[in-house]
This record gives sequence, structure tokens and C-alpha cells, in this order.
Amino acid sequence: MSMPDDLPPIVPKAPRDAIVDALLELCAERRWEEISISDVAERAGVTLSQFRDCFPSKGAVLAAFSRRIDKMVLDGMDDALAAEPAKERLADVLMRRLDAMSPWREGLKGVTEWARRDPLGAAALNRMVVNSMRFMLEAARIDSEGPLGAIKLQGLTLAWARVLQVWFEDRDEGLGRTMAALDRELTRGGRLVGYAQDIHHLTAPLRAFAGALCRARGDFGGRVRERWADRGEQGEEEPIAG
Repeated sequence: MSMPDDLPPIVPKAPRDAIVDALLELCAERRWEEISISDVAERAGVTLSQFRDCFPSKGAVLAAFSRRIDKMVLDGMDDALAAEPAKERLADVLMRRLDAMSPWREGLKGVTEWARRDPLGAAALNRMVVNSMRFMLEAARIDSEGPLGAIKLQGLTLAWARVLQVWFEDRDEGLGRTMAALDRELTRGGRLVGYAQDIHHLTAPLRAFAGALCRARGDFGGRVRERWADRGEQGEEEPIAG
């Protein structure tokens, strides 16, 4: 039986993409701890050697998936909301992220369940999400640098985890529960960032004083070392009695 001429050709996945998809598929079916690298390679249709050429571990595959989602969101950004408040811009970016993640929702649910069981896994996943949230803030044109930026990043990462828990169970096509959770978390986060900014401004004189004190100590130590060095040179020039 011949194939119709008007059908598009089937393009095989690149090994890296096939491995990423295979891991997420398996995470929807089994616990993370029960999935071996061989399982992923078999599902992806690659050899162990090919897997090793692409990734050193399952965690690295997960990081590649996170970067894939980052790219999908960032490639789809435009300036339509540039004039909107920061909260609206960030909400739009994060809803785009949920939309990009939707084909792998069940697999991602399995990943988060693993993180709750494994503290080391949770720490690694937190670092991964923090990196993604850095680009989400940048896409929303929100500063993520410095001490306040670090607070925003970690706060947004925790808020995102709470939003995902709602999203995993939200089967409504309009994602009403998810959007309400996102609005609630961003409102709460905005207040916390506001408090942090107030504290940052209030403590500015103390930080300036501490910096000046540290510089003064460094200068004092340098002067003491210079004086002792001078005394040592003078002592070498004096004749030794006896």
C-alpha cells in the first residue's frame, strides 16, 4: 500500500530530543528512582553510547528539558505587554511557560513528587528552576541582579512550585484555578519584595559604615605591615654586637 503523496515526511527526532522526551514519558509512568538510564535509552531508541554522548545523567536530561522550555518561552516573547505593570508582564511570561510545559504535565508531576521524597534531588531541582526563573524575570523586564535580585529569584521559585501543584490538578481548559493561584502568589511576592526593598534602603547607611570599617581595617593592617617591614630593614643594617 503506497502512502499518499501529500503527507509530510516523518522527520526522526535528534537523539538529544528523543532522550528528553523519553525521560518525561517515563516519569509519567514510574517513580524517578525506578527509571534507569537504560530504560530511557531504550524508550528513546538510542544506544547507551549515544546516551552518554548526549548526557552524563538523568539530571542532565532534566536540565536540558528546562532549557528547552526556557527557549520556547523566550522565542515567543514580544513587546505587546511592555507598557503593562510588572506583575502583569510576569504573569504573562509564566502562563506562556505553563502552556509550553503542558504536553509533559504528567511527567513533570512525577518529577516534583520525586523531589519531595529526595532532599538532594529537591536542591538540584531548585537550582535548575532558579536558573529558569532568572530568564523569566528578564523576559518580563524585571531586574534580577544583586541581593534583591536573589530574593526575587528564590521567592519566585518557591511561588512557582506552589502554582505547579495547582496546575497539575487543574483540568479546566481555561486553567481558572491555576490563574487564580498565580495571581495570588505574584501578589504575595510583590509585597515581600516591597518589604525587602524597604529593608535594603533602611540598612544602606549600616552597609556603607561596615564597608568603610572594613576598608579602614585593611588600610590599618597595611600600615602596620609596612612599619614592621621598615623596622626589619633597619635592624638588618645595624651591626650585631659582640
